[in-house]
Amino acid sequence: MSHKEAAQAQSPDHVVIVGAGLAGLFCALKLAPRPVTVISAASLGEGASSVWAQGGIAAAVGEGDTPEAHARDTIAVGGGIVDEAVAHRLAGEAAERIDDLLSYGVPFDRDLEGRLAVGREAAHSARRIVHVQGDRAGKAIITALIETVRKTPSIKVIEGYSAEELLVANGAVTGLRLRSTANGEALALPARAVVLATGGVGHLYAVTTNPAESYGGGLAIAARAGAVIADPEFVQFHPTAVMIGKDPAPLATEALRGEGATLINGDGERFMLKIDPLAELAPRDIVARGVFAEIAAGRGAFLDATKAVGTAFAQKFPTVYESCLAGDIDAATQPIPIAPAAHYHMGGIAVDGRGRSSIAGLWAAGEVSSTGAHGANRLASNSLLEAVVYAARIADDIRRLHWQAPDPITPTAKVHSVAPERSLEARLRQTMSTHVGVIRDADGLAKAIRIFGEIKAGSESIALRNMATTALLITTSAYVREESRGAHFRSDFPKANPDLARRTMTTLSAALHVAADLVYTPSVAEVIGSLA
Repeated sequence: MSHKEAAQAQSPDHVVIVGAGLAGLFCALKLAPRPVTVISAASLGEGASSVWAQGGIAAAVGEGDTPEAHARDTIAVGGGIVDEAVAHRLAGEAAERIDDLLSYGVPFDRDLEGRLAVGREAAHSARRIVHVQGDRAGKAIITALIETVRKTPSIKVIEGYSAEELLVANGAVTGLRLRSTANGEALALPARAVVLATGGVGHLYAVTTNPAESYGGGLAIAARAGAVIADPEFVQFHPTAVMIGKDPAPLATEALRGEGATLINGDGERFMLKIDPLAELAPRDIVARGVFAEIAAGRGAFLDATKAVGTAFAQKFPTVYESCLAGDIDAATQPIPIAPAAHYHMGGIAVDGRGRSSIAGLWAAGEVSSTGAHGANRLASNSLLEAVVYAARIADDIRRLHWQAPDPITPTAKVHSVAPERSLEARLRQTMSTHVGVIRDADGLAKAIRIFGEIKAGSESIALRNMATTALLITTSAYVREESRGAHFRSDFPKANPDLARRTMTTLSAALHVAADLVYTPSVAEVIGSLA
């Protein structure tokens, strides 16, 4: 994209969407025929966690199920800090959004009578997960949306550019600074309306199920521009990542446990039976800690579907089966080696019911946002639902607005970006897994904050700077929350504190104050301050 093309892309009613996963593409389609530019760091269909989603979308469309029951389950799992009004609205709009996806050509599974087939997953009180070919929901949904987007003349897609800075003046968005992932060319793109749909933070961790593009970049650029960030300490770890030496780790969908697969240790013991009455179908945070404990004790952890699924594995769960075969595991006849992996971020840019952030002209949807629907622990398969519900709301909100054309921005000279130094990036990711992972404590969190300062001191990479910014927000909020709640578990504060039954609202400035109190050398304190 040239500077001329960047300028021509803008018109008085134009919208820029950063991110081409489910939230970004769905929002673009719902905005049609209003002109929209979608910015994607990778080619469409690559680099988005949505593509890899196996479970499906939660929606009360089955016989006997209700949106009220769906909302109750969402609230029950969320650790006491779910915004109940948000949960009820989310569940109430699910069926309509499923209809939208059907209209875009998504081939959801159906039963013999032609009705939508629904499955059950952990902590759901009913079968309400809509799938595609068992475990291919994400890929099928994105494929269908891409095909529709390509046919929609009002949507312009620019691939191969990532957003590295949000430009703000007088508290309002004025544009974005983009950088080519191919040649390092930097561009300033004027915009009065920006929708961030950049995904989550999983790649900040050494073990994750997320693609490399999910490193918290969108959250970081919003925070550096002054946006309020909500609940960053709450990172969900999927308990059953397939451990075959791949980064990212393949995911063994929760639907397997919904079909009766069991969790066993190296001795063949079903260890979850002693931990929770729901055993394998307990909330993810409980299962993740159970798996973590078995691995830490040296017994190992495995997902055994040999009896529950057996010879039907390849047909029912082809994605998982193929992933396991790549690691020389025949899941139909062998237990699958597993470990918890960073999977989903309940925190993100704080948004209201319309998807608006605290910065005028900035909306956020999908995993980069925090709506209040998930609380401290996301209910299975609510993530794709939240993405489409809020993408639709944002589109509706933007359609109602009128704003002036963006001011021109002086083009940035072509320069080559500094790629994240691999050794520093690896150190950051390992630090997050070791000290800001499934189990945390004050000493480890404080150590992590100091390390992030040292990493920044040794790097000139903007991408690594953004990674460190998001890591700092997560870690300082985890340090301040002196209790265990949902996916956030402190071994030094193992119980929930009723006085802390509230959401976290923070800013980068607040996080830096916390960090400064934990850093004892002026040089590192100065470096941490430079993250702002």
